[in-house]
Amino acid sequence: MTVRDTIELDLERIDALIAEEEAKLEPKHRASIEYRRTAERTIAGGVASSWQDSPPHAIYVERGQGSRLWDIDGNEYVDYHLGYGAMVMGHAHPKVVEAVRRQAGLGTHFAQPTRELDAVGENLVERFGLPLWRFCNSGTEATLEAVRLMRANTGRDVILKVEGSYHGHHDSLMFSVVPDPDKIGPREHPVTLPQAEGIPAAFADLVRVVPFNDLAEVERALAEHEGNVAGMIIEPAMMNCGVILPRPGYLQGLKELLHAHGAYLAFDEVKTGLTLSYGGATQVFGVTPDIVCLAKALGGGLPCGAIGATRELFRPVVEGVYDMAGTFNGNPLTMAATKAVLTEVMTPEAYEHLDRIHQILAEGCTAAIEEHRLPAYVTGIGAKGSVIYSPTEVHEYRDTIGIDERVTYLAWLVQLNRGVFKSPWTKQETWTTAITHSEDDARRYVDNFGELAAMLAG
Repeated sequence: MTVRDTIELDLERIDALIAEEEAKLEPKHRASIEYRRTAERTIAGGVASSWQDSPPHAIYVERGQGSRLWDIDGNEYVDYHLGYGAMVMGHAHPKVVEAVRRQAGLGTHFAQPTRELDAVGENLVERFGLPLWRFCNSGTEATLEAVRLMRANTGRDVILKVEGSYHGHHDSLMFSVVPDPDKIGPREHPVTLPQAEGIPAAFADLVRVVPFNDLAEVERALAEHEGNVAGMIIEPAMMNCGVILPRPGYLQGLKELLHAHGAYLAFDEVKTGLTLSYGGATQVFGVTPDIVCLAKALGGGLPCGAIGATRELFRPVVEGVYDMAGTFNGNPLTMAATKAVLTEVMTPEAYEHLDRIHQILAEGCTAAIEEHRLPAYVTGIGAKGSVIYSPTEVHEYRDTIGIDERVTYLAWLVQLNRGVFKSPWTKQETWTTAITHSEDDARRYVDNFGELAAMLAG
């Protein structure tokens, strides 16, 4: 795919537009700015997570309902952030609220199994095709368990991961998430770079980084570490650089290649599971891995994670050789919400609606891109989509290095100032839709994007 006859973006103009949009934004968030001073007295940085502290200032939220969000200043937004995609069912969905309210009256925690387990497990087997499941409390915990399962079943230590992908903030995988382009090394052998301070250098020796969409480089890595690779974890569609889709045959080729070397394949579907389709990326791309990791949308807004795997991989757990434990695993509130999400809310019909909303967004943004000859294109599936500011198709992290983040920051500011809330300043202009988004909600995003496109074109 090539976008022809495009304009060149004027970065000095974009800087001026950013200044204008920031000046419009600050008066709308005076309560948030003031409240942060209060929160900072006892809360590090005044926020609960570092990712909530995005320029130009943190925005404190009051409530959400359906497709709408209200901040503490009283501003109303159409929400395309949706808690990093966790709220694909919309805020305060009545079926989820009722399930949680009912369970809360019966008790909120027992550290014992409850009767929701079989219904949740049966639905996940139907969706993802893996026979056994366990639960945890976040995507980080799910991917941590996936890595341990692969290592426990092979007796090997090395894990392969994709450059530019995030799999949670544990030491096993927090490498080369957004690596410094000056330090990443050659494409055929990327340097495994820690993404945060405090990660022991020894962990880097256990992680081999490879580019997305390239089987030959995976084969090279397997050969370099012959007999030592436990498995590979991968987002089947990359979600940290916009939405980057796998090339035809790539995922199936990975599974065959890894199995030929006695290693396993794990899909990190924390972002793609329950958002791309009824069966996530596993269904969309027709490849069932050895392990699937879920979180975010699974719990309807409650902290939740799940690990599905083959009977072979779960055998040490079933036999009691490997303890997969956690005090809040299978928490009754979370299981009640998850059961409602899976069996009552995110039904096959829900995905038909998400596809219609995506079509409006994709067609509308594409029309604006073509009208103003922007060096950009639209990509995505189901509830996940993005505008990628590149004249040619992006296939891996290194294809995004030349994209200037000021463009997507401006896109975020423009939408926010015009009543659309998105995930804060990211490398790509991404969105998540909810089953509560209306066609008018989608057109509002498109209209705002059309205004942005005209601004970029000058």
